[in-house]
Amino acid sequence: MTTLDISDRTALAGQHSATRATRLDRLNPVTRFLLLVLAALPVIISLDWLSAAVMFVGTVLILRACGVPVRRLARRLRPVLLVAPLAAVSMALYGKPGGEVYWHWGLIWVTQRSVTMAIAVVVRILALGVAAVELLGGLDLTATADGLAQICRLPARFVLGALAGLRLAGLFVDDWRTLAQARRARGLGDSGRLRRFATMAFALLVFAIRRGTKLATAMEARGFSSQTAGRRTWARVSRLGLPDAIGWVITAALAALAIGSSLYFGTFSLVTR
Repeated sequence: MTTLDISDRTALAGQHSATRATRLDRLNPVTRFLLLVLAALPVIISLDWLSAAVMFVGTVLILRACGVPVRRLARRLRPVLLVAPLAAVSMALYGKPGGEVYWHWGLIWVTQRSVTMAIAVVVRILALGVAAVELLGGLDLTATADGLAQICRLPARFVLGALAGLRLAGLFVDDWRTLAQARRARGLGDSGRLRRFATMAFALLVFAIRRGTKLATAMEARGFSSQTAGRRTWARVSRLGLPDAIGWVITAALAALAIGSSLYFGTFSLVTR
C-alpha cells in the first residue's frame, strides 16, 4: 500500500467521522425546526444571563448525549464565537445605564447594568447559536421538503420550488469561481477590483435568470404545475415518531428549567422592560 493510499484512507476516515450520524438524525426535520423555536423562547423572552446559561449548558450536554462530536460542535460555533464578543462590547458601551458607573465618556456609559447585560448577550448568543448550528446544520433538503409539505401542509408547489432553488444555490459558488478563472486567463483579473466585482455579479445574475427559467420550464414539463400540485403524491412518507416525542419532552423540560431558575433566583427580566 502506497503512502498516497494511506493518506486517502485517512482523509476519508476523518471525513466520515466528522459527518457521522447522531441521534439527532432520527428526528423529523420539522421537529428540529420546532425544537429550535422552543429552545429559543427562554432566551428571547428574558434578558437575564441565568436562563441563557442554563439553556446553553443544557443544550451542550444534550447534544453530547446524542453523540455530537466536540470537534464538530466547536467548528460550527466558530462564527458565533466571533460575533458574541462584538455584541457584548457594543452592549457594554451603549447599553441602558444603571447601578454603579465604571467609566463615562460622552455617550458611552459603562455601568453595572450595561456590563451585566453584555454578559447576558454573550451567553444568549451562545445558547441560540449552539442550538441552531446543530438542529439546522446538515439537514436533508429532500426530507425537509417532505416534512413541510406532508406534516405542515404547506403548498406543494412552493415547497418543491424552494427545494429546487436551494439545490441550485451551491452552483453559484462554482459559477463565481469559473468566472474568476476565465477573467484571469484573459488577463482581466488582476486590476480594478470594484469593476471586476460589478461585471462578475452582473454575469452571475444573468446565469441565475437563465438557469431559473430553464428550471421552471423543466418542472412544468414534469408535472409540477399548479394544476397538479393539489393531487401530488410523495415517494417518501414523512411522519413523526417516538424520537420526536422524546425530543419535545426534553426540550420543554430544559426550557421550563431555564425559566424556573431565573424566576427562583430573581434574575428574570422581560425584554419589554
